[in-house]
Amino acid sequence: MSAGAAIPNLVRGRDVTADRTIDADVAIVGSGPGGSIAAYRLASAGARVVVLEEGGYHTRPEFRMQEEWSYPNLYQDHANRTTDDLSITVLQGRSVGGGTTVNWTTSLRTPAATLDFWKRKRRVEGVSLEALAPHWDEIERRLSVHTMEPAEINENNRVLREGAKRLGYGFEPLPRNVSDCVLTGMCGLGCPVDAKQAMHLTYLPDAAARGAVIYADARVRRLVRKGRRVAEATAEVLDESGDRAAGPTLTVRARTFVLSAGAINTPRLLQRSAFPDPYKIVGRRTWIHPTLASAAHFDRRIEPYFGAPQTVGSHHFAVRPGKVGYFIETPPAQPMLAGLAHAGFGPEHRRAMKELPSSAVLIGLLIDGFLDEERGGTVTERAGGRLSFRYERVPPLEEAMREALKTMARIHLAAGAREVVTFHEPPLRIRSESDLAAIDAASVAPNRCALFTAHQMGGAPMGEDPGIAVVDSRLRHHLFDNLYVMDGSVFPTSLGVNPMISILGLSSLASSALAKAG
Repeated sequence: MSAGAAIPNLVRGRDVTADRTIDADVAIVGSGPGGSIAAYRLASAGARVVVLEEGGYHTRPEFRMQEEWSYPNLYQDHANRTTDDLSITVLQGRSVGGGTTVNWTTSLRTPAATLDFWKRKRRVEGVSLEALAPHWDEIERRLSVHTMEPAEINENNRVLREGAKRLGYGFEPLPRNVSDCVLTGMCGLGCPVDAKQAMHLTYLPDAAARGAVIYADARVRRLVRKGRRVAEATAEVLDESGDRAAGPTLTVRARTFVLSAGAINTPRLLQRSAFPDPYKIVGRRTWIHPTLASAAHFDRRIEPYFGAPQTVGSHHFAVRPGKVGYFIETPPAQPMLAGLAHAGFGPEHRRAMKELPSSAVLIGLLIDGFLDEERGGTVTERAGGRLSFRYERVPPLEEAMREALKTMARIHLAAGAREVVTFHEPPLRIRSESDLAAIDAASVAPNRCALFTAHQMGGAPMGEDPGIAVVDSRLRHHLFDNLYVMDGSVFPTSLGVNPMISILGLSSLASSALAKAG
């Protein structure tokens, strides 16, 4: 198994005992996929790079496959982040390495149709398959991206494969960024054997080996601007154990600033810094791949909490002209995550958890942002630094929710399930095709059918028209000469695939161009 690479030049919050002022060529806020590869590209070009990461630095000895430790330590808001109405759970990474520390390893390139839509509808220029391909080629080699052998597919994914095959639905093996994977299935809790090639094992050590300095436990509170330039970033050092300000501050002065804090925190930082937003774009049109789940009970053991979580997927319904498309994957269903997702109380909930070993779980991810009537989410920084996140549902989204639920039920039944249970309140129980009408009749209003998101996109979109975009196609802010955004917030719509490889490729393209420009 891979031992991974330690990160030299890494400073934890506990190592900072007094205020510091730091001079750099490039200051990067966030160490997820966008920030990590930007740090590597720019440090490789000789720039003095400083990375500021709000989360802590955690490594393999801490990844003990315990949900009670991982969710509070590796996720935003201790995995309690939600929309304002509590109807959508927001799963978002927060550590050195960002979401790559806890994602489920699926590594897919941006679909050509998505890039074409951005070019036609959102005036994005120079972002094409041809431009991105060499970056993706290198990234996939560095991250050991490959599909799994058939024998390595767990029972949960076999259910998806067999059900889709019997129904004539298209399905495909999903590439994963792993090396010497031992199939624990605990990807969302931090890989216990360093098999997942996350940023804290790859591009961050690569950047640090070239001189980049990474500060963990450093929450950037504000960017300070002077005219058309950003002059400095101020950060508070956090007490990792209590997740509160420890007292010391960091002030980073740099020639260039890169925001890579993610599709929720990047817009919040721009708002908190009182940056001009003349067209009211920042924090709007946030896309989330709204995600539903359903569980199916079998007369055999499935154990959906063990084995590689996403080795098979189906994009058969990704393109539905005039409607919201969706794609189907399998999640890892560890007990705490499954318990939070299941509806019901008392005996109903106890029954669901008792049947977990013989349950298979599917998720349906809606591809939002491509219809004119969709407005997506709105991120706002409230007084006192609290997050406000609202997501607007429109009829095409609700239609897609019902269709995705019916598709997942059909797949499970075709694979031999004796019963499919939805996460409505109260749950629906589907035992045959004739029962699917109950899905059409049931409410999918907020808090009546569970939704979550592990893919946050948009909020600071790219494009050549400053009336609809925050940054240009090279990811430079339209109103500031030395400010760039390199994370999922620049996507004008959702992607239709898991976002990690898209963020890496686009950030690599932009940071390589920035490095050449000097």
